[in-house]
Amino acid sequence: MNGILGNALATHPTLVADGAMATELEKRGVDTANALWSATALLDRPGAIRDVHRSYFEAGSDIATTDTYQANVPAFERLGLSTKESERLIGIAVTEAIAAREEYRTAHAGEPDSDRPLIVAGSVGPYGAFLADGSEYTGDYALADAEYRDFHRPRMRALADAGVDVFAFETMPNLGEVRALAGLLADEFPDHEAWVSFSLRDAGHLCDGTAIERAVAKLEENPRIAAIGVNCVPPELVSPAIERLRAATTKPIIVYPNNGDVYHPDTKTWTPNPDGADLARLAPEWVAAGASIIGGCCRTTPDNIRALATAVRRGRP
Repeated sequence: MNGILGNALATHPTLVADGAMATELEKRGVDTANALWSATALLDRPGAIRDVHRSYFEAGSDIATTDTYQANVPAFERLGLSTKESERLIGIAVTEAIAAREEYRTAHAGEPDSDRPLIVAGSVGPYGAFLADGSEYTGDYALADAEYRDFHRPRMRALADAGVDVFAFETMPNLGEVRALAGLLADEFPDHEAWVSFSLRDAGHLCDGTAIERAVAKLEENPRIAAIGVNCVPPELVSPAIERLRAATTKPIIVYPNNGDVYHPDTKTWTPNPDGADLARLAPEWVAAGASIIGGCCRTTPDNIRALATAVRRGRP
């Protein structure tokens, strides 16, 4: 393995990713009930974003994922902002994550785990997130390869220029979009790498119905794809998905599921699940199955990540 993720995994065999951004911003008074979702904070509450990142580093996360899942140039332009201002806001998301990392490093210099690799991953959400109609959970949309590239290119350029370490192509439900992103990465961002994490309809298929094995085959030979996995899925899908992934790829596997609550895309609301899975209890099982990077997605918190990190690093729940 090489590259930033590979080098980090060479010295720290299991990396801990962060958890939900929107959930924590809401606790800090940010209203995310709109088409921009958590990216709303980029307009007037960037300090809250830094605070969330810092809380995850303090909890034991090795990776900060930027607040850009739903932050793309067309979304900001729809609000009347210019392309230049839109790109500036995307850059602010990176700046806040990097600032949180430096604050954490300064505060904990010389401590036993101060050699942890702290990676800033630039979130690149799917075109379905821009549609804001829940289609990142169906994959029920289709653009031409060039159209996908034109949509994602400005955000990726802004993220790269602002200094992200890797891209996170996350919650990807649609094989055509994944292929376009992988091609864009290889053709126009040769100095960067990315992980790809799929959203799933079941343990063996992307939301658009593509078998995991087929999706992985389109990525396996791309040297800029540094890890492959799943995110924004129920915890019970993770172990069987890892089994399918492990049989199809030699790349590191990344998993970061939701907390077990049930999302309703039509109303953009959640139903709490009192029997939701304990990520910390399941994490050692996922490591044993072959996952190298583990974190949380929607509704997970710094407390969840703290418990997960303890379980992963001690090898027990």
